[in-house]
Amino acid sequence: MKPLLEARGVSKSYGAFHALEGVSIEVREGELLSLVGQNGAGKTTLVNLLTGLMAPTKGEIFFLGSNIAGVSAVALAERGLARAFQPIAIFPKLTVGQTISAAIVSRQGKRWRVLSRLCADQAVAGSVRHIAEIFGLEHRLDVVSEGLSQGEKKLLDAASAFALEPQVILLDEPTSGVATADKYRIMDTLIEAARKSGVKSIMLVEHDMDLVAAYSDRIIALAEGRVLADLPPDAFFADPAVVETVVGKRRAC
Repeated sequence: MKPLLEARGVSKSYGAFHALEGVSIEVREGELLSLVGQNGAGKTTLVNLLTGLMAPTKGEIFFLGSNIAGVSAVALAERGLARAFQPIAIFPKLTVGQTISAAIVSRQGKRWRVLSRLCADQAVAGSVRHIAEIFGLEHRLDVVSEGLSQGEKKLLDAASAFALEPQVILLDEPTSGVATADKYRIMDTLIEAARKSGVKSIMLVEHDMDLVAAYSDRIIALAEGRVLADLPPDAFFADPAVVETVVGKRRAC
């Protein structure tokens, strides 16, 4: 089976500085792939390349079998590749309902109208309610986004990405800044949302190794702009040298 998203020999340089060198990865259907590495390892650069925010210096990137060189992030989202950002990328003065509506209208290619009218559109309103229910936000639709808890803001940001009906979604540290007690609840919500929304694969960029161990089907580790490891969780955490390189110390069993 062909990978849904693939980087082949991708490099990214800024003058003499090489942020990535010869990176090849695959995101396969039906998996949650975690991308890990210390700060400066190249994770953000790779995700920016995969989602069309920048172009590689060398190498190729394919999505659904097509070379996506030069394809913008907006066009990629329309094709089915979405990203939930870190930090949170929501509009603080919009309500939850308006935020989700904006994503749905963007997906449908409708012309922008006054946001209060968007929510009155019955087709859009039905989709908004459905997505809000998936993320447990159905009782918060009229709440202005800046009034949400940090965990709710994270879920709203993800809900906006899921509203684009992606085939592949990239989650950039979806639980950062959230209380430890809420991290697993948020991850469970995101995975269930992916199942209900028909998302085929999730790529998770994460520093929290407990979450990586609990949810990953496969783990790719970057170090100094190169792929250090591409392993299932058991093999990854059984290799003390890899774990120490990624987290800076040996992970306790």
